[in-house]
Amino acid sequence: MAHATSSILHISSSINGETKSLSSSSQLRGNYPFNLPSSNNANFTKKLVIYAKRLSGLEEALRIRRERELRGSTTATRRPPLRRGRVSQRLPVPEDIPKPPYVGSRELPEISSEHQIHDAEGIARMRAACELAARVVDYAGTLVRPSVTTNEIDKAVHQMIIDAGAYPSPLGYGVFPKSVCTSVNECMCHGIPDTRQLQDGDIINIDVTVYLNGYHGDTSKTFFCGDVSESIKRLVKVTEECLHYGIAVCRDGALYRKIGKRISEHAEKFGYGVVDRFVGHGIGTVFHSEPLIFHHRNDKSGSMVEGQTFTIEPILTLGSTECVTWEDNWTTLTADGSPAAQFEHTILITKTGAEILTTY
Repeated sequence: MAHATSSILHISSSINGETKSLSSSSQLRGNYPFNLPSSNNANFTKKLVIYAKRLSGLEEALRIRRERELRGSTTATRRPPLRRGRVSQRLPVPEDIPKPPYVGSRELPEISSEHQIHDAEGIARMRAACELAARVVDYAGTLVRPSVTTNEIDKAVHQMIIDAGAYPSPLGYGVFPKSVCTSVNECMCHGIPDTRQLQDGDIINIDVTVYLNGYHGDTSKTFFCGDVSESIKRLVKVTEECLHYGIAVCRDGALYRKIGKRISEHAEKFGYGVVDRFVGHGIGTVFHSEPLIFHHRNDKSGSMVEGQTFTIEPILTLGSTECVTWEDNWTTLTADGSPAAQFEHTILITKTGAEILTTY
């Protein structure tokens, strides 16, 4: 996790006219462990120079607030750990609804090396799929309240998608058994809907992908369930801001790595960790393809191309960015149990910027 540094010190002394370095750069934490020569030494010229690079007042205030929030999240305000509920059988899809080619296979598809760049017809179909996904995720958000199960959300999402003549892309992707991902509290992503009831104060990311007329549209949002703490509300707000900061640097010819740089810069202002294990991806007729979009600082080569579509989907944490995955090989949680939030859009690269397709 990236931390703000409170102060960088460079300390030197002059003894008999010779300058000696007593320390290289270090973060100041309480009493700094260095020894000065005795002032009783007649040859010692008392000259101590301290060069300090300090954060701005705003950055320092944010760092202090972040530390308080983290202490709070690991003590009295920590919620009980997420536990697996019962996972029901997968829901049926009418035979007349076209299905992605991976449906029916238990093998997880390889990431395609194809960069998906669309003509006018392809862009129109992408817009339709993405608009549907945006409507579905917003509808799913209206269902979030205490006592509702994630299984109930999955059932409602499934029905809305098939009623629109589309296929829920996660269903049957590898062995994923549900039509939507529901990731609660410390779950970073890929939570499988089950019989667990949402609790007052929970947060939940709902990740919807639909397959309509041969094209996938992918989006996710994090929603509040009941009365959520201010520290977690702030995490969710900043995560959504990071998504839009990442989108803002996109245009024809821009480097992919600018996305991770911009997201990291904003997240670090608040002391939040940016998860590096999960990435955005190309999307279109294929669910997951190149380019892979890293949300943290990186040296990825390559530039965006007009007509290209991909997702940006940063995950931020209040604590550690390390993760653990349950035996289902999908559900991934923060290793320290701290809350995580995620937002996602599918975007289209244009000559001058990026169009967010997952809106309506």
